[in-house]
Amino acid sequence: MEAVLWIVLAVVLAIAEAFTATILVIFFAAGALAAAGAAALGAGLVAQVIVFAVVSGLSVGALRPIIMRHARSALESGERPFGIEAIEGSRGLVVEEVSADHGMVKIDGELWQARSVDGQEVFLPGAHVRVVKLRGATVQVWHDDLPDL
Repeated sequence: MEAVLWIVLAVVLAIAEAFTATILVIFFAAGALAAAGAAALGAGLVAQVIVFAVVSGLSVGALRPIIMRHARSALESGERPFGIEAIEGSRGLVVEEVSADHGMVKIDGELWQARSVDGQEVFLPGAHVRVVKLRGATVQVWHDDLPDL
């Protein structure tokens, strides 16, 4: 019966992890599963709690830093960005007038919807711009007066 309670706790904790962005609660779910295994093998309640605490603590201490290191973006980790992360900071050529509510730029041979960062500036076709921010499938651009990044 104790094993079933530990499994229920593990499931509840795993579901709770889906509602957090911390990647922390899931390690306690792993500890609860380990405690369920100890209960199934006939360990006493104190031993089950110790297994839960040890497995949860080791998981948080050993696995979480590794997962968090791999979950960071390339810009945060100092690596060279690729894919969509590489768009921010890149240069573009205006192909259709860019203003607060419309425009197109060409970045590395691809056409992107573009908007002016401040909503006031207008960039005419042929102007060179720099991507400041990516919002969905739309880039926000500004004058390309920054040095190469």
